Amino acid sequence: METERKFVDWEKTAKNLRLLRRDDLALRRFVCRALRVKRGECEGEDCKNCKFEMDHSISQAELAEVFCVSENIVVNWENNKSRPSLDDLLFYCQICGKDLFEVVVLKK
Repeated sequence: METERKFVDWEKTAKNLRLLRRDDLALRRFVCRALRVKRGECEGEDCKNCKFEMDHSISQAELAEVFCVSENIVVNWENNKSRPSLDDLLFYCQICGKDLFEVVVLKK
């Protein structure tokens, strides 16, 4: 049985990461809770009035803080200049409530 090898389309995957940061409500809520708890602004309760529900996106700096990386790392991920590790991709998917293959695009 021959299996066709698949490859990641990193350009399209990078685009998905940009779109998630801008539009994914689960990601915004996670980042809001993580940063507000870290800064002592709340105790981690599920905020009904989460400020990120009203914003259009979270910043690359805020996402970088959650991932414990520099803002440049997130910029590079989103512009296909570097690739996130598998661990970072899995964490991204986990906090967005997405399956890995909803984020990672494979070449046909």
